Order: sequence, then structure tokens, then C-alpha cells
Amino acid sequence: MFDSIKFPQFFSRKFNNNAWEMKSMDANRYATKKTIAQGMLDIALLTANASQLKYILQVGEQHQFYKLMLILISLSIVLQLLVGILFVAIGSLNINKQSDQTAAIILNDVILVVIFVISVVNVIISGFGIEYSSQPLRLIDTHAKTP
Repeated sequence: MFDSIKFPQFFSRKFNNNAWEMKSMDANRYATKKTIAQGMLDIALLTANASQLKYILQVGEQHQFYKLMLILISLSIVLQLLVGILFVAIGSLNINKQSDQTAAIILNDVILVVIFVISVVNVIISGFGIEYSSQPLRLIDTHAKTP
């Protein structure tokens, strides 16, 4: 009766002695899905940083913290590109193979540290703020019409 119940593919369960037991879980498939989800979040942050960079470049040195913001946003973007490359590398590994497990663990730890640094950099970016500096920002119209 219970053997006909369908479960997601990465779970393989069997009914034994009135209890459900998890027989196996495909760890490689789980890790791949996790890497894809992290990649999507990285793309969202990269898009936000690109928008912040565009704004800072448009405002220019009128922004109170122009150089600092320019450096921090650029650093965040470079680190995110590094994480993207590491995601591609770790995504190509098969953690079901013993030979790939050590490399996957090391890459996973490196990615974790880099993502932590990216998070700290973006907290600092938020602290100095794009919209919340002490001086109001106004774009100068370089093509002002003369009467």
C-alpha cells in the first residue's frame, strides 16, 4: 500500500517495520542544486552592484565618498566574478567520486570565505550609502540650455 507513494527523485524510501527509512540521497544532485541557487543569488548581487557602480559614476566626485564607494563596489564585483568561476569549477566535480571529494571540500571552503568577504564589503557599501550621504546629490546637466 505505501510502496506506491511517489517521492522526489533524490529520495529513495522504503516501508519497513511500520517506519519510513531513507535508503539513499543523491548528494551530487543536492550539491548541484545548491550551487545553482547560490549562483542565482550571486547574479542578483552582481546586478545590484552594477547599478550602484553606474550611479556612482554618473554622480562622480560630487558624492561625498566617491573614491571609497568606487573601490568597494569594484572590489565586490571582482570577488563575485571570482566566486562565479569557483562555482563553475565546483559544479564540474562529482562528489560521489572519492578523488573529487577533497577538491570539492577545499573549493567549498574557499567559496565560503570569499562570500563572507563579499558580504562584509556590501555591508560597508550600504553603511556609506548610495542615497544616504549627508549631502544631497544633484546631477549637473552638462548640456544646459543657454537663453
